[in-house]
Amino acid sequence: MARLETAQDLEGARREIRKNIKTRQQTKPLITVGMGTCGLLAGAGKVMEAIRDQLSRRGLDAHVMAVGCVGMCFREPLVDIQRPGEDRITYADVRPDRVPRLIEEHLLGGRIVEEWMFGRLNPQVLYREPDGTIPSWYEGIPFYDQQMRIAMRHLGLIDPLSIEEYIAFGGYSALAKALFSMTPEQVIAEVKDSGLQGRGGAGFPAGLKWEFTRKSPGDIKYVLANGNEGDPGAFMDRSLMEGDPHNIVEGLTIAAYAIGAHEGYIYVKDEYTRAVKSLRTAIRNAEEYGLLGRNILGSGFDLTIKIARGGGAYICGESSALMASVAGRVGEPRAKQHLHATDRGLWDRPSSLNNVETLSNVPIIINNGGEWYADIGTARSKGAKAFSLTGNIQNSGLVEVPMGTTLREIIYDIGGGIPGGKKFKAMQAGGPSGGCIPESQLDLALDYEQMAEAGSMISSGMVIMDENTCMVDMARYFVDFLKDESCGKCAACREGIRQMLDILTDITTGKGKEGDVELLEELGMVVKDVSLCGLGQTAPNPVLSTIHHFRDEYDAHIKERRCPAGVCAIGIS
Repeated sequence: MARLETAQDLEGARREIRKNIKTRQQTKPLITVGMGTCGLLAGAGKVMEAIRDQLSRRGLDAHVMAVGCVGMCFREPLVDIQRPGEDRITYADVRPDRVPRLIEEHLLGGRIVEEWMFGRLNPQVLYREPDGTIPSWYEGIPFYDQQMRIAMRHLGLIDPLSIEEYIAFGGYSALAKALFSMTPEQVIAEVKDSGLQGRGGAGFPAGLKWEFTRKSPGDIKYVLANGNEGDPGAFMDRSLMEGDPHNIVEGLTIAAYAIGAHEGYIYVKDEYTRAVKSLRTAIRNAEEYGLLGRNILGSGFDLTIKIARGGGAYICGESSALMASVAGRVGEPRAKQHLHATDRGLWDRPSSLNNVETLSNVPIIINNGGEWYADIGTARSKGAKAFSLTGNIQNSGLVEVPMGTTLREIIYDIGGGIPGGKKFKAMQAGGPSGGCIPESQLDLALDYEQMAEAGSMISSGMVIMDENTCMVDMARYFVDFLKDESCGKCAACREGIRQMLDILTDITTGKGKEGDVELLEELGMVVKDVSLCGLGQTAPNPVLSTIHHFRDEYDAHIKERRCPAGVCAIGIS
């Protein structure tokens, strides 16, 4: 396809692509395979090889497409089959030895293999126009019934390496609307009206951050996307970058236009090789189509986007440390009390940094309006939140629900409850420095304020723990992680976390003594109050929250030399 010179060219291309897809759907079967990292680890690569081999052996012509993670990680590998004019059927737990029967019975014979079928994909989600609706993916499937896929709306539906697929789903229409129908100030106002808050954990209003950056003096400004997902058990950002990179590129480009930036960066942890491949392909294709680079769609607006690969440091998820890393310096945070990134960020220029999930919400907000987005969620927390659901849970995977959904609904209605009929004990949200939520607070709503009041936060992952979890050992595990990830710049963080780990290790090995819990609380408050950045300020949360909710377990370890969960090697030196 030729370079798109105008917004009219984009709409013309969309019509032509959709026409070609419709023709293909009427004449050729479609087979999709979930080829996100979770699918590949479950064997999706061999399933794809088996499908291509069967088609070749039988001389069959079908459109075979690799897609990103659809969220049902607990049922991977996942394969969709759609014959012309028929429903699109999803099969779960597909192994290579099941492929011949699927090809024989479904693709050739038109008979659905019921025992391997997961569900029928709702046809309304396929190639729909941006009309302000978010239809349910599957009817009558508990895992999806309460979900609302906004940031994740394209995952599993499109080929992430195909810009044509993204355009067919309305891709880059929001960018065209912003460039030709809105001023930068109007874009910012729309995002402010939406109530969109940063999805990386801090929850700062995105539109307000853009406004501060735009108003900061200076001719050179930068826009950045944070894909440095480092929380144990979290993979939501990775899945967005792997499965829908153009949505992030479009959101970042709209943000750049709003703040007046002409250079952008997507910061990705080095281990995310598939995400880097998807993003690089998306950037290159967008440049070829005239959707990035100089004079985008003939609007006069220029933007280049580069990928910055991090070395795997958890601390580089913090904004100032991330920008230091992009600039080639050591990834250490700096004091922000009087020096914000919106004034002096990357290379001491005004900069706006947003999490990749935050940016994934931007195109649909511009297309549907801030008021539409603000109607979703609660009075104080707007929209929907995506996160990874892991740990002792039946249905592990990716979930996106409206703000205000209760933790009970997430764990039991969507997650399917605790395996083996065991009891729920606690949930940790917000990564290693998030607090623990006990069973007594299961009816807490997913809301920035309520989660903060409970000593936790909203971030990219929820880790579920059952009755066999030792909460003291859990706190020790996360503090150990944070000790290794501290940059060491602050003595309070560097030494305080280490001292907390030593005390927790003593407690879990039968060497704890009276006064240790009080010392942990005192150390925790010092680390929170004195540390420079968010890592140190939140590092004590696992310890303080477990002491608050599970003090009896600490007492059992110290006073009785007993681990109630039977996990710790009490008395063993």
